[in-house]
Amino acid sequence: MSEQHFNKLRAYFITAVVLFVFGQLLWEHLQGGVVTHYFLASAEYPGFSNWWAIVVLPALAWFASTRVKKRISFEPDSAGGGALPKSVLIGFFGVLALAILQSLGFEFGHENISMYGILSLLVISFFLPVYRAECILAHVLGSTFTFGPIIPLIVISIVALISAFSNLCVGPLVVRGWRRVKPVSS
Repeated sequence: MSEQHFNKLRAYFITAVVLFVFGQLLWEHLQGGVVTHYFLASAEYPGFSNWWAIVVLPALAWFASTRVKKRISFEPDSAGGGALPKSVLIGFFGVLALAILQSLGFEFGHENISMYGILSLLVISFFLPVYRAECILAHVLGSTFTFGPIIPLIVISIVALISAFSNLCVGPLVVRGWRRVKPVSS
């Protein structure tokens, strides 16, 4: 994949995110007003309006595409397209599907699906790099309609911190310890 092709894909993706945000906000506005979401669904706690999506989602899309760009090795003579690495696509679409499943479960009165979804994401984060920017963006994007952009961002930030600690600190220590304990075979 060439850098020029990636930049074109990046521009299309960020534009699609902006159109999604404005479409959702326009729909909410026409349905009686833009929704405000509260922690634990209680008005006693601070509320966050969906208007924050105008800032949060395009910024996350830009940040995620910048981080993905740094992980890709570009072919200088590549004139054609190419594909994004499978790890990026699997991470993005896997977390997006889980976030949409959580949102649908909550919308249709099955809050336990939302709880099990976030718990499964937490368990997965111990073994897979959920701290990557595309996973964070996917979770916020998939949860925005139901929970707004801020609450999912807070939740996935906590999961991402746990994932980063597990994958970047604890994991290498375990591997290093395993290599020292494991007998050398001849």
